[in-house]
Amino acid sequence: MRDSLIAAAFRLFLERGYEQTTVDDIVTLAGVGRRSFFRYFPSKEDVVFPDHEQCLDDMTRFLAASADTDDPMVRVCDAARLVLRMYAENPTFSVQRYRLTREVAGLRTYELSVVWRYEKTLGDYLRTRWADRRDGTLRANVAAAAVVAAHNHALRHWLRSGGEGDPLAEVDRALEFVRATWSPDAVADAPAEEAEDVVVVITKRSTPMWRVVREVESSLGEG
Repeated sequence: MRDSLIAAAFRLFLERGYEQTTVDDIVTLAGVGRRSFFRYFPSKEDVVFPDHEQCLDDMTRFLAASADTDDPMVRVCDAARLVLRMYAENPTFSVQRYRLTREVAGLRTYELSVVWRYEKTLGDYLRTRWADRRDGTLRANVAAAAVVAAHNHALRHWLRSGGEGDPLAEVDRALEFVRATWSPDAVADAPAEEAEDVVVVITKRSTPMWRVVREVESSLGEG
């Protein structure tokens, strides 16, 4: 019944438009009552995003099962891939939803609220893992936002293309960029700065400045 309601809703959205379609229209086409609709979907907006609640639950459980030895950034990147796989399972539906969402301002607002919940879930996990760091909260918030931004950048590129190509490969590239930036080993991989020469000159207070300068130049081999 749930799948029938989703199919009926999107058929009407595409034929009539989202705003012109009512819940009564959807249940009539699906051959069920209004009570059946609201048993599965709290609102008309929810039928456009029927899979996010389950995906959020899957993400939460995946992060909760993390071991202390897991790299936190690797774990949140893998969690983000759960969302991508949800979209990739049904490319036609995902592209239709993307195009519908671009046309309806209310759906874009709803979508932003869903994205925020994903980001909060990732951030909560990272804050727990980095609780012993002085910058743990800031680091967790920024890193979670970066993971979501990288994931959505690749996902939307795939959706704009009509669902062509391999979305997993695109998301992998984007997430690897974030992981390399925020994982602990990223600092070790960064190029070391050249050490600057330090010259200490011991002289009397009464020594003329020109002589002090000459001694410094001599020590540096510039005299």
